[in-house]
Amino acid sequence: MDLKASLAESEVREASSRREAFEASAWLAAIVDNSDDAILSKTLDGVIMSWNAGAEKLFGFPAIEAVGRPITIIIPEERRHEEETIIRKLRAGERIDHFETVRRRKDGSLVDIALTVSPVKDASGRILGASKIARDITPAKRAAERQALLLREMNHRVKNLFALTSALVSLSAREAKDVEALQEDLTARIGALARAHALTLPDVSGETIDQETSLAALLRAILAAHDGRGTARFTIAGDDALIGANALPTIALVLHELATNATKYGGLAGPDGRLSISIAANETMMVMDWLESGAPRHVGHTLSEGFGSRLEKASLASLNATINRTWLDRGLDIRLSVPLEKLAR
Repeated sequence: MDLKASLAESEVREASSRREAFEASAWLAAIVDNSDDAILSKTLDGVIMSWNAGAEKLFGFPAIEAVGRPITIIIPEERRHEEETIIRKLRAGERIDHFETVRRRKDGSLVDIALTVSPVKDASGRILGASKIARDITPAKRAAERQALLLREMNHRVKNLFALTSALVSLSAREAKDVEALQEDLTARIGALARAHALTLPDVSGETIDQETSLAALLRAILAAHDGRGTARFTIAGDDALIGANALPTIALVLHELATNATKYGGLAGPDGRLSISIAANETMMVMDWLESGAPRHVGHTLSEGFGSRLEKASLASLNATINRTWLDRGLDIRLSVPLEKLAR
């Protein structure tokens, strides 16, 4: 091969290498420009040298405003010490992986990010600056916070339910005639708690932690177990009121006892019996009127005896609630009054 041919071949190889390098560089630039992550570079003095579209989206500064300015434009004052630590590690040739921190957007709002920082070197290995990749972890942080709150809430509820179940066993045992009666009563009462609890289970998506239910919804859930004839024998009318997670078990047990007594002795005991419930709520108080009809007066039908009396003293007092019973010509009228502030907790 003569010299001219050798030179020509060398030029071809060099041109091919330049083309490949250019294509690789263009490909890399396209990846950086189109990344959803914020990718930027800076000098060791903290001056921003490049700023991709992801950085514009995350921090709010367009590239024309960010490039040439100090990196501190996105670092809150109380986080400036972090940059000093990062620069010190960069000078030592260290890489920083998934450093979770907070940065400030152009509008002043804060954003949780995970930061990866790598030193940028020249051909001789001298460190010129750093490349930074920042990823918005706000959704993940909020999800973790919701999960922690959910776990605390569920732990609180489980503890309360265990304590309440223990009290139910103790109180029910005092009035049970035999083991079978105790089993039946406990099964029914714990079932009432389970139905009430199901109404306020936190949303599994994590969007809602402290679920509330309403008095009308709770009434329907409790009474459904006492009305299995296919035709509703009760009506619920009037206003409605929200019930918070703390008040829910107490109200559920009271309503369960009322429904149980109505089924045994009152308006739900006979085929012609009926139950009418009206709810009235003003700015401070919820009043529920429970009116049974179509059943004869029965000495056993009153919440002021046995378990109901102990439940009222032990539980309703904590809600500053009152219960009054009046025998009208058509049947028993029970009025439950609860302050809305206590009911909604």
